[in-house]
Amino acid sequence: MSADTPNAPSPRNTSRFLGVAAIAIAVGFNLPYAALASIYDYPGVLRRPAGEALDLFAAGGQTLILVWHGFMLAALALTPLAVALSITPDRLRTRPALAVGAAAAGALAGLAQAVGLSRWVFAIPMLAEAHGDPATRLSAEQSFALLNAWGGVAIGEHLGQLLTALFVFQLALLQGGEGRRVAALLGHITAVLLLLGTGEGLAMALGRSGEVFGMATTVGFLGLTLWLVATGVGLFRGPAT
Repeated sequence: MSADTPNAPSPRNTSRFLGVAAIAIAVGFNLPYAALASIYDYPGVLRRPAGEALDLFAAGGQTLILVWHGFMLAALALTPLAVALSITPDRLRTRPALAVGAAAAGALAGLAQAVGLSRWVFAIPMLAEAHGDPATRLSAEQSFALLNAWGGVAIGEHLGQLLTALFVFQLALLQGGEGRRVAALLGHITAVLLLLGTGEGLAMALGRSGEVFGMATTVGFLGLTLWLVATGVGLFRGPAT
């Protein structure tokens, strides 16, 4: 079907749809995050002893598992959004490497973060149940610490965050070239903060405190929210002048 047929979506409508989607994901990502901060002391609970984290998880019940599932889906939603935001006919013609690079980095970032978060839905509940049995309590705590270090710190927080920073940086370069200066500036700041935040996991692996890097991550994800909103508003308003 050609673009001239009545049933084909116009570029203007597509841009508006993507703008709404970017804002919706920015909001949707923060809703389960806020809920987890309220009912599970997230992300501070990640630095508590494993036994405390497992007991608190068990107390959260099915509601907590469903909130984690929503958080996982919100992260996964970045995968298709990143491709749609990055690749346009004009960008493929003028700056194809940046467009394809941003799409690939963003898609992988959403997938990595979703994989990391999925442990809270499909693995941690079993460990929390095992922790209630004195015979398996110690093994549950050891398994939790290992799973958190690998699935959470390595895959979700480190690789996922690196890829997110790369995605935002590349798309911000595209936005800057198109005259979207506010979104581009927010994107560059966000990318730098997220990149700095990846040092937390490495610092922990070296036996050092990663508190400063953790603060950079927190501010960086706030920046990510603002950048997505700015990107969405820009798309909804139409081409930059």
